[in-house]
Amino acid sequence: MQTHHLKRRQFINRLLFVLVCFFAALTSVPLLAILGEVLFRGYSQFSWDFITESTPTAFKAMQAIAAGETIPGGIANGIVGTLLMLAMATVVAVPVGVLCGVYLAENRKSKFANFVSYLTDLLQGTPSVIIGIITYIWVVVPMKTYSAIAGSVALFIMMLPLIIRSTEETVKILPASLKEAGLALGGTYSKVVLKIQLPTAFGGIFTGILLAVSRVIGETAPLMFTALGCSMLRWDVDKPIAAVPLLIWEFFNDPNLQQLIWGASLFLLIFVLMLNITAKKIAKKWKS
Repeated sequence: MQTHHLKRRQFINRLLFVLVCFFAALTSVPLLAILGEVLFRGYSQFSWDFITESTPTAFKAMQAIAAGETIPGGIANGIVGTLLMLAMATVVAVPVGVLCGVYLAENRKSKFANFVSYLTDLLQGTPSVIIGIITYIWVVVPMKTYSAIAGSVALFIMMLPLIIRSTEETVKILPASLKEAGLALGGTYSKVVLKIQLPTAFGGIFTGILLAVSRVIGETAPLMFTALGCSMLRWDVDKPIAAVPLLIWEFFNDPNLQQLIWGASLFLLIFVLMLNITAKKIAKKWKS
């Protein structure tokens, strides 16, 4: 009787293991199909000129297609705009998000902390297009122009809840003895937080920051309402500026430029992949 029961359990375990492996493989099929399609179509376009030259006009693209040549130009204006807006958003979002996360972790029972935590969850679930519209009303309308500033504000709003949550969860798992030891040695609360807790939690916090950047780098909807786009390489933060997701949308709407979609998509995939690999390596380093 016991032998029969044991064999039945072993059969069920094997069956569940096979089912888990099957559904895991099934889940990876769409991802691998997307990656394969982007790599296959984007690899031929990916070159140094594609990264360093600005977007070509539709007329130049049409001439190249008619002559059977590769479309000239690239996405340099989008890369510069994306990096510029990400840098501006990150500079503001990191200190605000980290300090807010520390406050939530240190004041878990406070009513105000619970209210801020609820707002953070609400903001994290807000659709990006709504954030774009709100930023348009708050920034674009008063400035009377689309700009990199408006785009960075939209990205800042989207990055903030991710940084807050990662900081809060990282600080929560720090041993209480760490803060008690710092206070016992005569350190003020601010010094204990800034010089002991935050450096100790740096790995998790930095990982959260990189994940927040990789989360917003591919957003298109909020930038359509704020940055608008530009075909030239531009560094002015108070004027309309391009971004890689915006270029992909523009390429899609122009039949003469649709071939450039795959190279721009491949660039985004590589950039996000590098950020995620960096985040995992840093997290692994600080855990060990």
